[in-house]
Amino acid sequence: MFVLLITSLIVGSFLNVCIYRIPRGESIAYPPSHCPKCDSKLKPIDLIPILSFIINKGKCRYCGEPISLQYPLIEALNAILYIILYLKFGFSLEFLQYALLSSLLIVISTIDYHYKIIPDKLIIFGIICRLLLITLYNFKPNIINGTIGLLIGGGIFLVIAIITNGAMGGGDIKLMAMLGLWLGWKYILLTTLLSFVIGAIISMLLLIFKVKSRKDFIPFGPFISIAAYIAAVYGNELIQFYINNILM
Repeated sequence: MFVLLITSLIVGSFLNVCIYRIPRGESIAYPPSHCPKCDSKLKPIDLIPILSFIINKGKCRYCGEPISLQYPLIEALNAILYIILYLKFGFSLEFLQYALLSSLLIVISTIDYHYKIIPDKLIIFGIICRLLLITLYNFKPNIINGTIGLLIGGGIFLVIAIITNGAMGGGDIKLMAMLGLWLGWKYILLTTLLSFVIGAIISMLLLIFKVKSRKDFIPFGPFISIAAYIAAVYGNELIQFYINNILM
């Protein structure tokens, strides 16, 4: 568990690099990590997840400018999601694939929240990774289930976008299509339902506490991502609960 915790925090630190650089069209590999305020190159001690933020009291060690709280929060969130997956699936192929997906969704959600876009390169990356994973086991049933999920996920949101005259963005359509390939048709239907429920609840809370106004645009990508993670981890239980307690 300790190794998992450290690994997930390190991955979370890399996710912060992706979140900062991808929308700006910068390479995620070069140049090395640096302060976005003073451009000072960060040393290994500055890159220790969460701990470096605490030691430096949330400020850059070189220029003294405050560091966004987003950095330790992303690292901690990635660790929490990995631990939940490990407790559910153990160290298995399911754990590895959903760990990859959850990290990808963190990047997509955060970029969508800040910039109101979902970069195509992240969707393409997700599709390629899923196709590679499908080849590792049970190719035929997984590719059929995934293809149906892709068509259903993207299709539902495409219809919604047409009916609402573009209220649902193209990025959301592509995200749902990609997730359909990952989750299959049952879980993508569950993801669709959960995303609207979660979106309605969170949007209402944001309006009540005046974090957002009715005129503000609230990106839907984060709601889809939360719903997809819940479906991936607890999909069987939720579907069984629905069958036993609502349909019966």
